[in-house]
Amino acid sequence: MKLQAFLPLVTYPDSNSDAIASNATAIAAYLGAELHAEVITAHIPNVSNATSRLLLEVPELIRKAEAASRQRGEYLLEKIREESAMKLVKLTTSLSSAALLFVGEAAAIEARYFDLSLLGWEAGNSTSRATAEAVLFGSGRPAILLPETQAIGSISHVAIAWDGSRVAVRAVADAKPFLERASKITVLTVVGEKPLMEENGAERLAAGLTKRGLIAEATPISTEDYPVGIGLQVHAIARGASLLVMGGYGHSVVRDFVLGGATEDVLDDLRLPVLCSH
Repeated sequence: MKLQAFLPLVTYPDSNSDAIASNATAIAAYLGAELHAEVITAHIPNVSNATSRLLLEVPELIRKAEAASRQRGEYLLEKIREESAMKLVKLTTSLSSAALLFVGEAAAIEARYFDLSLLGWEAGNSTSRATAEAVLFGSGRPAILLPETQAIGSISHVAIAWDGSRVAVRAVADAKPFLERASKITVLTVVGEKPLMEENGAERLAAGLTKRGLIAEATPISTEDYPVGIGLQVHAIARGASLLVMGGYGHSVVRDFVLGGATEDVLDDLRLPVLCSH
């Protein structure tokens, strides 16, 4: 059974960068997955009140913004078609529209019908961040954050952020396609940051993965010089990992996401591909 990967593409007010085409198709090719890319354009409602009637150019500005959103979406889809053809990835595409405030929610609902989501991540791009948070916490599926600054190839070394929590367990289970393909797995446990559920939990996880025929080792780390989420990425990169697996902490309160510390650190400063599961 082939994995089904979902790629939501946002275009307004901030668009995904061109890097998403290469990175998303690289992940799909590595997993042997089929990729579905969907452009979700923004529908901008016309404000009907006394003030807007004085601003006669508002409808025209809205029309131009929506047209630019569609045009950018069509451009991104064409880039993804080109990359998919080169990498022999089976691709389907679609185009939809959602009210500006509900683009992330539309992406999260669609993501529920796929095995995992691939999310482009650009520093300072509030649209991609809002969409990523909505998919991560609203889809019930794992999501991989793909940094625009890094070209993604094969993922031979996977690092796991382990604290024994439910979300960490879920993330490890969701990362199975990557773990099975990895030539090395490093289980990272932050010591001295908070009480751990089990002192030897990382060793137990590494031993369990080894029994399943995988090559895994446990490594305690300290993140004294960094916030936890940044420290995990720094240690993963230093050890040669090309993917970090971690649980995503957070919940929604009236459409505002309250994030756990490590999750917020990662979203604030993404340094390598991160598989998050909530």
